[in-house]
Amino acid sequence: MWDSLQCGQVPVGGAVRAHWDPCASGDRVMETLLMTEERYLPSPGYLASVQSEPRNRQLLANWTLEVCCDSQCEEGVFSLSLALLDRVLSVLPVRPDSLQLLAAACLLVASKLRQSEALGARALCAASGLAFLPQELRGMERVVLTALRWDVAVVTPHDFLPHFLSALGLGGQQQQQEEEEEEQGGDFLPTVRRHADTLVALCACDARFLGLPPSVVAAATLCSALGGLGYGGPREGLAARLARLCRTEPAMLQFYSEQVEGALSDRLHPGQQLGRERAKEGEGAGARHMKEGAVEGGRASTPTDLREVDF
Repeated sequence: MWDSLQCGQVPVGGAVRAHWDPCASGDRVMETLLMTEERYLPSPGYLASVQSEPRNRQLLANWTLEVCCDSQCEEGVFSLSLALLDRVLSVLPVRPDSLQLLAAACLLVASKLRQSEALGARALCAASGLAFLPQELRGMERVVLTALRWDVAVVTPHDFLPHFLSALGLGGQQQQQEEEEEEQGGDFLPTVRRHADTLVALCACDARFLGLPPSVVAAATLCSALGGLGYGGPREGLAARLARLCRTEPAMLQFYSEQVEGALSDRLHPGQQLGRERAKEGEGAGARHMKEGAVEGGRASTPTDLREVDF
């Protein structure tokens, strides 16, 4: 599992980045991103099927996350690869035994778009335990590009984060950044960005956030990251400012921000989530036993199948 989900850091792989250009942000750029993001949302039928049975997608997301961690991919590669995966599955039926191959092909395409050094086909085959060959991966890559008509420059939450930070006065001015660092007693802006990147990766894994526009996911994760670091006063005021940027209601953004924090808590403490699910199952089982009037002695009240435990 990606260590950043435990320590709040996202590996960047030593990439050299250009300085922030204020001319590359502003209302015009935000308007374009908001208009474009609607084109890349998965189909409603796919959303319903995944949210009713999220385990298969969760396994693919976990594997993709591990590969990104081991390969030191940049932060935008993972969310883009899952966005491509969801779009392909929305329009193309794929056999269950080819899902890992499809996830690897989407990761290969995403790495070519979002970082200077793309992942190698042989490295991805090795990461799968040689479940497929390089020529099969390249063939699936062509299938992905054909199914999406080569429209693979998907808008993701990572595209909105620098613009939101700039609009909040955190992203484009060095003087403002130095003032924040002095007030916070540390490197504030990179810390916020790392936290937000980690939460975006977490939301990409969780099927509950699958149907949300990327702008809302970015705003919710940034609200959680900034609120957790004590920036911007009350959480409601911060949510209102970000809600205006992504054109949603502050109450809805506050709700999604709390959902992000709940998902993070479940990820860091999986036993609590499992305990809640077992408690619900126990309540239903207890009601049935009381209605039947008999409970077989000598058995554990909540039997555990190890195959159901998500380690």
